[in-house]
Amino acid sequence: MDKKKIIFIGFCLVVMAQLYVPAKMILDRDDILVSGTPYKFKAAPIDPSDPFRGKYIVLNFEETTVPVPEGSEWTYNSVVYLTLTKDSSGYASILTVHQEEPNGINNYIQAKALYYKTSDNTLSIEYPFNRYYMEESKAQDAEDLYRNFSADSTQVTYALVYVKNGETVLKDVMVNDKSIKDLVKESK
Repeated sequence: MDKKKIIFIGFCLVVMAQLYVPAKMILDRDDILVSGTPYKFKAAPIDPSDPFRGKYIVLNFEETTVPVPEGSEWTYNSVVYLTLTKDSSGYASILTVHQEEPNGINNYIQAKALYYKTSDNTLSIEYPFNRYYMEESKAQDAEDLYRNFSADSTQVTYALVYVKNGETVLKDVMVNDKSIKDLVKESK
């Protein structure tokens, strides 16, 4: 084989690898949306002084602390696994927290341990889906709408997240079962 053929074959392999990696990531996310379990995570009001940070909506959630066994040890910023269930209203609720990946359970997510409070044996956690990215021209309007709706206790604001085997995909931010994207369009 001459040098040009070897270079061409090497080039083709590099191109295939560069196409395979993003395609695999997209297909994995799509699989979660198709066969994962949808959960609605109730949103909490955000601090209005927190500036808009990029082309996304900053999301806060109501359930950010979980009870843990007395005397257990938790490390700041460590990965924890949250087993999920749905409450009587259909919203996501944390059933248990684990330090190791649970076996035989599909409906769990990875999160970060932030702060362990020994006085009441609770662990503060950070979800992996606390930012909802949008088209740049609509992101600021969506952030403002989200901030207003999440601060209004008469409005039901939540993140629609699909879960499968510890992986999550944030599909949409909803207000009274309506997409934030549609609300931005209507407000124009």
